[in-house]
Amino acid sequence: MAKSFPGMLLVTALALAGLAVGARAGDIAIYWGQNGNEGTLAETCATGNYKFVNVAFLTTFGKGQTPVLNLAGHCNPATNGCTGVAADIKSCQSRGIKVLLSIGGGVGSYGLSSPADARQVAAYLWNNYLGGASGSRPLGDAVLDGIDFDIESGGSLYWDDLARSLKSYSRRGRRPVYLAAAPQCPFPDASLGTALSTGLFDYVWVQFYNNPPCQYSASAGVGGLSRAWAQWASIRAGRVFLGLPAAPQAAGSGFVPTSDLVSQVLPVVRNSTKYGGIMLWSRFYDGLTGYSDAVKSQV
Repeated sequence: MAKSFPGMLLVTALALAGLAVGARAGDIAIYWGQNGNEGTLAETCATGNYKFVNVAFLTTFGKGQTPVLNLAGHCNPATNGCTGVAADIKSCQSRGIKVLLSIGGGVGSYGLSSPADARQVAAYLWNNYLGGASGSRPLGDAVLDGIDFDIESGGSLYWDDLARSLKSYSRRGRRPVYLAAAPQCPFPDASLGTALSTGLFDYVWVQFYNNPPCQYSASAGVGGLSRAWAQWASIRAGRVFLGLPAAPQAAGSGFVPTSDLVSQVLPVVRNSTKYGGIMLWSRFYDGLTGYSDAVKSQV
């Protein structure tokens, strides 16, 4: 065994500590688009709180349906009224923020009928929101960074085919197509389990709310969340995020007060090497409570 010197040991210990702290550093992802009172996309990014923004939602697609983008009170894609969002997307990207289109959501008409249908949807997304070309791009000429799968209905079939098809476009563009997903915390997710097993997803923001067995509560503690988090942290994915409501009224259950998040929950989830940070639903509710303001330095 080589001889050690106290100074070297101190330097090594400090270096390892720095690596450990760095591994636990996380980012915040946010959903924007479902409330006209949440401010613009550019204003959302200008807060400096977020590294990922999911533009929500493409609520209708697949099974031969004409795709429909729903941005609530922000603008009306049906009258070509959302192309101005392109400038906001570019503003966000200039700040180093990844902007993704979220497909699905809790209310919509979507699903896939076959692998061929999945490829057709992927081609539509590539040409209308990513690096392809189309005369009818709903968000103008901005090139989004990727697609977020928020699949809460529409069955469990062929989402893996959609993921593979979208990832195949990474080789055609000048930048990669990032894939994200927002599964429910019961493991594996009923809709996206097969898709997530492909290992193609860069970011997985797990919804630890509206699911009492695996969410945190002051009475139940972190036990259920800890067990579920350990399962999610073992999947083949780039980074895994803890998804939370940004206000008590943002979800039926699962709101975690900021003090509890910092003292009880983050010490559990940050132990994973796949820990990426937290996801919040949504920008409107975050604006009401200042949740991200309160925790961004601790995430």
